[in-house]
Amino acid sequence: MISTRVSIAGVELKNPVMTASGTFGSGMEYGEFVDLSRLGAVVTKGVANVPWPGNPTPRVAEIRGGMMNAIGLQNPGVETFCSRDLPFLEQFDTAVVVNVCGHTTEEYVEVVERLSEEKRVDLLEINISCPNVRCGGISFGQNPESVEEITREIKKHAKQPVIMKLSPNVTDITELARAAEAGGADAISMINTLTGMKIDVNRRTFALANQTGGVSGPAIHPIAVRMVYQSAQAVQIPIIGMGGITSAQDALEFILAGATAVAVGTANFRNPHTTIEVIDGVEDYMRCQNVEDIRTLIGAVK
Repeated sequence: MISTRVSIAGVELKNPVMTASGTFGSGMEYGEFVDLSRLGAVVTKGVANVPWPGNPTPRVAEIRGGMMNAIGLQNPGVETFCSRDLPFLEQFDTAVVVNVCGHTTEEYVEVVERLSEEKRVDLLEINISCPNVRCGGISFGQNPESVEEITREIKKHAKQPVIMKLSPNVTDITELARAAEAGGADAISMINTLTGMKIDVNRRTFALANQTGGVSGPAIHPIAVRMVYQSAQAVQIPIIGMGGITSAQDALEFILAGATAVAVGTANFRNPHTTIEVIDGVEDYMRCQNVEDIRTLIGAVK
C-alpha cells in the first residue's frame, strides 16, 4: 500500500498535487472536468480586499514552450469570494488554499483578517511576486528586507498557516526564501512567472497591452527546478514547487529537488485533466519504483 500524503504546516494533503493560482479559477470553472476531491489542494485565484479590474487587453499571448499573461490579478474581491466561491468548495474533500494579493501591506492584512473568519480556508498563499501589477506586490517580492517585513506583519494577523509566494525575477532566490522564513512563513511557493516581452512583428507593436507579462509553461520548468533545489538547501520550511508541470515526471523532479508539494498551472489551459493525470502518474511511478511513502522522495537528490 503506497502513501501519497504530505503535510504543509500541519495541514495534511491526500497527495502533493495542487493547482497553481490564476490557472484554475476557484475550482468552479473546472468542476465538470476534474473531481476536485482527488486533488491535494485547490489554490484559488488571487483575492484582494476590493474588486480589481485587471490590465487592459490583450492580456494573453502564446509563445513557444508556454504562454505569457498580463491579467493583472483581476478578481471580484474578498466579499464575493467568501459568499460565492467558498460555499462551492465546501462540498469537496480537499484542502483550500486562498491566494491573497494587494498593493500595500494594509491591503494584504485586510484580506487576511477577513479570511481568518472562514473555517473552510486551510492555508493562505501570499502573492508578493506577480510581475503584472505596476505597483505594490513586485516591489515587496524583489527585496529581502521587504519580504521579511511583510511576512512578519501578515503572520501577526493570520489565523491560517502562511505560504509566501516568491518572485523568480531576482538574482538570488535563496535570499528571499531565507527572508520569508525569518519573517515567520510556514511555507514558501515558487516560482511565479518570469517577466518577458513579445512583439507582434506584423503589427509592429507589443503583443500585450501591458508591454511585459509573465512567462509560464514548460519553458520555465528547468529554471524553477533549480530554484526549488537551491531554496531547499537554504531553508527548513516546506516548499511548494511550480513552473511548467505537464506530467508526473515534471512533478517528481520538483519533489526530488526538495518540494513537499507541487502546483500545476499553465497545463490546465491546454488539458484540464492534467492534475489528475499527474496524480495517477506519481502513484504509478511509486509502484514501479517500490516507493511506499512519497515523503521519502522529498529532497532525495542531493
